[in-house]
Amino acid sequence: MRLLILGGGNNQLNGIKRAVQKGHEVVLTDYYPDAPGRAYAKYNEVVSTFDVEGNIEVAKKYSVDGVMTLGTDQPVYTVSRVASALNLPQFLDIDTAEAVTNKKIMKGIFTKHNLPTVKYRFLNQDCTEKDWEGMKFPVVLKPLDSQGQRGVYKLHSSQEIKDNIQSTLSFSRQREALLEEFYESDEITISAWVEKGIPHILTITDRETFQRAKHIGICFAHAFPSKHMEEYPTMKNLVDNITKAFGIKEGPLYVQLLVGAEGILINEIACRIGGAYEDLFIPYLTGVDILDRVIDFSLKGKMPSPIEPYCILENNKYLSTQLFFARAGRVKQITPVKELKKLPGLLYAGYNIVEGKELPVIENATARAGFMIIEGANKEELSRNINHAFTHLQILNEKNENLTLQYKIY
Repeated sequence: MRLLILGGGNNQLNGIKRAVQKGHEVVLTDYYPDAPGRAYAKYNEVVSTFDVEGNIEVAKKYSVDGVMTLGTDQPVYTVSRVASALNLPQFLDIDTAEAVTNKKIMKGIFTKHNLPTVKYRFLNQDCTEKDWEGMKFPVVLKPLDSQGQRGVYKLHSSQEIKDNIQSTLSFSRQREALLEEFYESDEITISAWVEKGIPHILTITDRETFQRAKHIGICFAHAFPSKHMEEYPTMKNLVDNITKAFGIKEGPLYVQLLVGAEGILINEIACRIGGAYEDLFIPYLTGVDILDRVIDFSLKGKMPSPIEPYCILENNKYLSTQLFFARAGRVKQITPVKELKKLPGLLYAGYNIVEGKELPVIENATARAGFMIIEGANKEELSRNINHAFTHLQILNEKNENLTLQYKIY
């Protein structure tokens, strides 16, 4: 069968390869002519994943049997529009797809259904102090429809809001931005699979982040199990209510929660496989191959079998996905992946960079240099394995200095 996949970046690479392994022909659209996924797709088109009409034309040109994406938020809406236009299988109708990719609609549904979230307002380029009157500083300014922490700023004054609103809007196709009160909290992510309107929680991870000046929420690791598992009943109730409020019937569900002094609040949700290589670590942890399920449903409109019974509270595995970064500079040499895979506990690894590349100053998640997925028999062994892996991970510049950054010593 012929499958249109939106996005050919590193987060989509495993999906492209898997579809090919399953015997399907992949049609790939991506804004970048040199997207790494192009090497594995049978047909390639230089079309933005945001371009609805462009992707509809590509789908018609190749008479595709299905359309999908993974590891990225905004193309979920494009997928729904393409599927609707060509009467292809789809997890979400257009309205639901828009609700889970536009934070203004998303926040409205949270409020309508009494789902707990931080205090928020919407601002345009002509905003004044009256627009955020009554909000406590610091605040967080976000685009309504971006990802990868692009244009997301932690701000401490009215003047900083005015100084940054244009920058935030530049990362968006909308004329408004989202302003939220900053909530001092831990971040957790829930990956679930929805079947016939019922969500099945697969993993709950601690989303570990760092801040660079005003740039916040840049994720460097996901840790399983979460240290907040005692809150599982509350988290499950929230996931159930989110599924009902948004009318999600089938497919992947990704929920970001904030755990702080005022309880658990919902940050945002998405209906796609996560961008921290969940397609790799969820099958390892749970036995549920969510990537296969997305591919199969996108082509056939049904699953070969119901999701297997699974209880997260009985899962005794320990795992960390390390999303590593590097200091700015030109890359002379990197440790080969085959060498990294020899290290204790290291299951998967990969780079977003190549030798000869000039690495930028870190401002958001697009500056990630690569990833390592590491396991351990217990928390202590996992910590040792992570630290050991970083001692062997080298991204050398022309002075043979190691540019690799380890944001946390375990």
